[in-house]
Amino acid sequence: MDDGLTATEALRVALHHAVTELGGLGGMAHLADPSGDRALRLVVTTGLPRTFTQAWEDIKRDEPGAPARAARGGAFAWSSLSSPESAAYPAPGSEPRFRTCPSVAGMAAVPLPGPDGPLGTLSVLTTAPGEPSSDQQVFLQMAARWAANRLRGASQPPSAAARGVSPTLSGAQLQQALNTVMVGTWDWDIRTGDLTWSDALCAIFGVHPDTFDGQIETWTGMIHPEDLPWVLAALDEAIRSKSMFSAEHRICHADGKIRWVQVRSRLLLDESGEPAYMIGTLWDTTEARFALDRVGRALWHMSDGFIAMNDDGKITFLNLEAERLIGSGQKSLGRVLWELPTVTTPDLESRCRQATDEGLSAEFDVRWPANDRCYHVRLVPVPEGMTMFISDVTEKRAREAEQAAAARAAAERAARIGELTSALASALTLRDVMNVTAARLSSLFIATGLIVYRIENNRLRSIGSVGYSQACIDSVQSKDPATIPPIVEALESRAPVFICSPEEYLRVFPDMAELLAVSGKRAWAFLPLLAPDHRVGCCVLGFSQPRRFTEEEATLLNAVGSLMAHALERARLYEAEHAHAQELQRELLPHELPSLPAVTAAARYMPAGKEMEVGGDWYDIIPLSSDRVALVIGDVMGHGVPEAVTMGRLRTAVHTLAAIELPPEEILYILNDLVSGLGDDSYATCLYALYDPSTRICTLAGAGHPSPAIVHPDGTTFFPDIPTNPPLGAAEPPFETLDVRLPDDALLVLYTDGLVESPTCDLDSGMAQLATSLTTSWKRITCYACDAELELLCDSVTGALLPADLQTADDAALLITRVKSFDRRDMSSWCLPEDPRAAGVARQHVREQLATWGLDDLAMTTELLASELIGNVVRHAKGPIVFRLLRSRSLICEVYDRSLTTPRIRRASETDEGGRGLQLVAALSQRWGTRYTAEGKCIWTEQPLPAGAPTSASTMSAVGSMTTLG
Repeated sequence: MDDGLTATEALRVALHHAVTELGGLGGMAHLADPSGDRALRLVVTTGLPRTFTQAWEDIKRDEPGAPARAARGGAFAWSSLSSPESAAYPAPGSEPRFRTCPSVAGMAAVPLPGPDGPLGTLSVLTTAPGEPSSDQQVFLQMAARWAANRLRGASQPPSAAARGVSPTLSGAQLQQALNTVMVGTWDWDIRTGDLTWSDALCAIFGVHPDTFDGQIETWTGMIHPEDLPWVLAALDEAIRSKSMFSAEHRICHADGKIRWVQVRSRLLLDESGEPAYMIGTLWDTTEARFALDRVGRALWHMSDGFIAMNDDGKITFLNLEAERLIGSGQKSLGRVLWELPTVTTPDLESRCRQATDEGLSAEFDVRWPANDRCYHVRLVPVPEGMTMFISDVTEKRAREAEQAAAARAAAERAARIGELTSALASALTLRDVMNVTAARLSSLFIATGLIVYRIENNRLRSIGSVGYSQACIDSVQSKDPATIPPIVEALESRAPVFICSPEEYLRVFPDMAELLAVSGKRAWAFLPLLAPDHRVGCCVLGFSQPRRFTEEEATLLNAVGSLMAHALERARLYEAEHAHAQELQRELLPHELPSLPAVTAAARYMPAGKEMEVGGDWYDIIPLSSDRVALVIGDVMGHGVPEAVTMGRLRTAVHTLAAIELPPEEILYILNDLVSGLGDDSYATCLYALYDPSTRICTLAGAGHPSPAIVHPDGTTFFPDIPTNPPLGAAEPPFETLDVRLPDDALLVLYTDGLVESPTCDLDSGMAQLATSLTTSWKRITCYACDAELELLCDSVTGALLPADLQTADDAALLITRVKSFDRRDMSSWCLPEDPRAAGVARQHVREQLATWGLDDLAMTTELLASELIGNVVRHAKGPIVFRLLRSRSLICEVYDRSLTTPRIRRASETDEGGRGLQLVAALSQRWGTRYTAEGKCIWTEQPLPAGAPTSASTMSAVGSMTTLG
């Protein structure tokens, strides 16, 4: 720095550096008064408002604050706002000194070192709540030493400095330092009126020290006439109230110049407590005042409104724009802002007070009622109170609202496009694609009509429409796409074709006036639906009013067309595959259930879901000899075509094994070997039931399958305890069986586990629900005596256990049969002797029984069949011999013996005397065969009843029905 730096400049430079280093708000420099009490007098400030510094004009040495402690102890001192001493400095109005600047958190002070003690102090106010670091303290002390050296150098006579004499600072020299920084001091004896001025004060007033008369009237006479009344009033009030005096007013120099000065003083009381002296300081504020005036002039013409308020909300300044908004400045100055009738902003007072208390800026928008425009208000707390900036943001907010609306519309459209994409991706059928498109695409573009055409065999076929008349659809249906110009253009250009009005339509496609008339629309968008290698079709969007299509809409519609094309292709492939799967399933399951004397039946097959139309569940009813019936149900574990093929193999094997009259346990034994040969991961469950209507005994054998349900005619339902066997492919024979006697009209219900078991329902709970549903439904259905009782029962059970909205993970099969037994009038049996007479006895029984049944026409043929069968037993087997006739839909002749030898037809030569008996049996009967029993075997024949023959009692009471798959 220049050696010629003045003391004021040196102190201000030191303060600037100290404030910067500590990151403070501002700083103060005090010098010790040369009088006896050596009080600290404020001489220089930086960065601090007058409302704050006026409380620090004079500091007594015995005060607890940081500057006083630094001056007393000659070392660094710190005062925190939260410390007790922070509230110990009363400012005018008995307010704590720190309160006028709420952002201050503490004050750091260091002494200005001198040879005989501190010359004064440097103080920095900071926002940091903690004490400055050691490095910052060292820096602050170095700045103070530098300033003290400069201060002593500026105060010392040049000759002494030149001689290198060590400077000392006497009382007179300290006063000279005060004069140097242009802070005048004065003492006024109130009782005598004598006034003592310092040289600096004389210089400020433009009075030579030698000519000053030391009278208070001389001072008051130099006060500007406009300011004199209120200055004297304030001075009298300070003396009367024994408080500090503070004022800023104008003075008039003898040469006519006008300057601004700031005055601060305090009273000294005599022994009786009455004011005796007033001592204070005064400094020139002309430049600062002019600077403020320049700022005021700049603010006055600012385009935004500007209002300055004090702590109470009273307006101290407002510019031209603010006057225009809230009223004339002369009427508003000094009034509380939120009490003005033109200011109706809600919560303005609370917002201002909150910003002042928190020391934080606040911003908000208001609608000004006078002109209905939108203004942005910004509140900025300042030490003197509050400033308010008011900016007209009507157009800006309108633009922002438009941009926000556009952004919301874009976001909403993107969300809808995402929903459409997701929905099209999950659509399985052509109808699904149409429903998704109609539900979402029309609303997305506010269309009032939609048609989706698919190209099949070079013809357009509508797969769905919304908002178009049938006449419009028929006008395009089944036409060659090449005959519809807008569709041709869209397909060839591979881009949407937009027609914005009927006039444009007729101008571009004059030959399509007929289609325009029936469409009922006034704007159109033709979207080509294209696959990579072929044309899929076209989607036509119609609008009720003419409209222009933006570039963004064109891009979106082009993307939507591509999504629809891929969705239609997937749907076409799915429907083709679905049709093949359904055809395969139909071929693998019975086309229709046979109508038999012993049972009537109904069945249902429910696939697991849309993606698994083919499964491994199956059921079957197999007619056997003597009106016996085999009821089979099974489940190949897994889903899909391989499982369905395995199911078909098992069903074929069951048919083959049942046809050779093998018992249930042997059939399961062979099936187990068959499944084991398919691989280690192949398993299947199976339940085989053999019902004999002549004995009403049902033989049950299962392999890992749930027990069937038996419903008695009164509705009672129970599950027989069949032997537990592992599934086919994992079982180890032999298989155990269970014989159950069934009453007439009892229901035998066979099902797979998919009907009663799910992730949310275990097998036992599902079987309990099945029993409840069977009992309740059967009692309700039988009350109406409906011919389709079993069909209704199937629907009721599946509806209760597998609702339409329930997504299952396993397919399910249900087979419900109602059993009938032979009427005793339709059965006759005899025990025959084990000799050649047995054939004759049998013929006699045949003649008598057939005469009783009215079947005399079959007597001769039946006698021959009985003779041959019994003759074979006598010659080749062993007794006892049992002969039985059954009348059903055919005449059944049975011969039982104790031999396991199987009779076989052989070709006899011309010279053989025997070997032609079974050939005769085969020629005379409709069917014949052999089956094995627990004691031996049975050879049986069936003969058709002649036309017009009496119907058996069993057939008359039975209800036969031809049922189809559910």
